[in-house]
Amino acid sequence: MDLPDNIIKKYGSGVTIDLFVTPNADKCLFPAGFNKWRKRIEIKVCSNAKDNNANLEVIMVIAEFFNKQVKDVYILSGMKTREKTVLIEDISEKTASRRLRESLNGL
Repeated sequence: MDLPDNIIKKYGSGVTIDLFVTPNADKCLFPAGFNKWRKRIEIKVCSNAKDNNANLEVIMVIAEFFNKQVKDVYILSGMKTREKTVLIEDISEKTASRRLRESLNGL
């Protein structure tokens, strides 16, 4: 699957990824697809948005997907919206892009 170049951006020693979050899903799924209108990678989490639960689950799911520790993943923007930008520390743009493209090809 072709992703627009600006979805994954180099940021310091890591990358940022633009996400569109669906809370209260039946199961967690990342990547769950690409939303071409919002130009964001989709992620589904089981938690609701109340009390920061969905944000915490987004961080955990992203960390697991990229084989990173939870402390290496941050939400840079969108704490109170479904459109979020996350930072993943210590990963190259090339590695993150390859990993996402491989997973999205099956969708």
